[in-house]
Amino acid sequence: MTTPTPTQHVQQWLHDFESALEQRDIERVMALFNDECYWRDLVAFTWNLKTLEGKDAIQSMLNATLGETRPKNWQLDDEANDVTEAWLTFETDAARGKGFLRLKNGKCWTLLTTMQELKDHPEPRGDNRPMGAEHGASKTRETWLESRQREERELGYSRQPYCVIIGGGQGGIGLAARLRQLDVPTIVLDKHPRPGDAWRNRYKSLCLHDPVWYDHLPYIPFPENWPVFAPKDKIGDWLEMYTKVMELNYWSSTECQGASFDEASGEWTVQVNRDGESVTLRPRQLILATGMSGVPNVPHFPGAETFEGEQQHSSQHPGPDAYRGKKVVVVGSNNSAHDICAALWENDADVTMIQRSSTHIVKSDSLMEHALGPLYSEEAVKNGITHDKADLIFASIPYKLLPDFQRPAFDQIRERDAEFYKRLEGAGFLLDFGDDDSGLFLKYLRRGSGYYIDVGACDLVANGDIKLRSGVGIERINPRSVTLSDGSELPADLIVYATGYGSMNGWAARIISQEVADKVGKCWGLGSDTTKDPGPWEGELRNMWKPTQQQALWFHGGNLHQSRHYSHYLALQLKARMEGIPTPVYGQQEVHHLA
Repeated sequence: MTTPTPTQHVQQWLHDFESALEQRDIERVMALFNDECYWRDLVAFTWNLKTLEGKDAIQSMLNATLGETRPKNWQLDDEANDVTEAWLTFETDAARGKGFLRLKNGKCWTLLTTMQELKDHPEPRGDNRPMGAEHGASKTRETWLESRQREERELGYSRQPYCVIIGGGQGGIGLAARLRQLDVPTIVLDKHPRPGDAWRNRYKSLCLHDPVWYDHLPYIPFPENWPVFAPKDKIGDWLEMYTKVMELNYWSSTECQGASFDEASGEWTVQVNRDGESVTLRPRQLILATGMSGVPNVPHFPGAETFEGEQQHSSQHPGPDAYRGKKVVVVGSNNSAHDICAALWENDADVTMIQRSSTHIVKSDSLMEHALGPLYSEEAVKNGITHDKADLIFASIPYKLLPDFQRPAFDQIRERDAEFYKRLEGAGFLLDFGDDDSGLFLKYLRRGSGYYIDVGACDLVANGDIKLRSGVGIERINPRSVTLSDGSELPADLIVYATGYGSMNGWAARIISQEVADKVGKCWGLGSDTTKDPGPWEGELRNMWKPTQQQALWFHGGNLHQSRHYSHYLALQLKARMEGIPTPVYGQQEVHHLA
């Protein structure tokens, strides 16, 4: 007898899996899973973002969802790559889905299932693309421009949107584009005069630290001549263009002054000031797309009110031009702190970085080669791994296993750049690779802080061009200096607080109420019980892109990759609710931390 090929092996597993599901024979289903097993579901089965860890959790989910989902038509989407991995397609009663399977010793180790489209509401793309031109003759013909102008006049006034998105950065814009394609009436609110201003208004040296292959927006990828690391103003212009060509209802110069939810009517009341005009919006769904970061975290030190120079949070820092020859103290040692310090040094400021705790540093080229390269690089594209495919591969790794997947890459980086790290430590810089040596991505997912992707500032720290005071904090602020916790004193004309942001639910407190902010609890983090990510273990990012404990309130954010990928699943959840499709949520997250 010939040995079965990997594809035949997976096909047999899939046949047995589908047969057992159709017969609701949960015992047979579970016999196909290893003792250590994970099923990550993005909306398809749970109407949630949920990772089931272990047989008992998977069995409970299937018992609760099979009656509603009735999955069927499981097929291989491609040849199995090797003995352990394969792409799948499937259907539920409501949707079509895509999955990724890993087998270990012939049984399922990890399974990803994702909803890709609602059967009765596909996006108008490919064979479903709109005609555009309306052939024939009509006395009531309305041109595309007239239709858009009418929509802009009506939506929010004589006709209410189904969704209101607060925040018009890359997250809000990408989600609005998804909702537009699904014909969900949506308004994006942003306080800035132009789309992209959230990028334009940051310090002038800001560039993306993630490479272009990782950063595409939905539907319109960056062109092939786009720079690997785009400068902030170029990103701002792209977002402005995108907003226009994707036909988004984007209300610029608009501030949300308050929002409240009526449980009886299932409707939000959102009060906004639109360029001086008071408008009341009444959407059914409210999405906070204010970024994964919440309200700026500005520490208060004794004596701050006596300081005669300038104090500013990094989000307010305009750039180095006004500070040539000035003495600057930057509190913090993560991405923004390094970028700001380097730009100040380039403009002949005397700058000192205050590093209060250890920081994970990774060189940009090392990160690209060892961590991002296999999925997001020119080489990956040549190997047939598009960014959409890469997104699903990355999503298929359960967060519980991600440290084990990441650690080898960062071990290679630590070895490759050993001399670089030695120089930094020789300058007194406090280094770490995360609590469990798992590196950048886990730090980002757990706490959204504590790291810097080095694009040059570290050499300035190692050389002493950027002065460093590590392992100390600020004891008090004097009229023209700061006193550190070791008793030393630094003269200062400017203090920059590169001290990060609070949880996103801080925006819910500001816009809605503290009661609602506490009701939904902390956003971001996995419950890993590592620094700044208290347990218990959640298995998914808290409150992001999924139902929260506050009905009809959603959080959307993250880096460009996350905003692109997870906007798809959030848009499908919102569309299903608008169309009245049953969306029984399985395994809704409990609240363990208020902020």
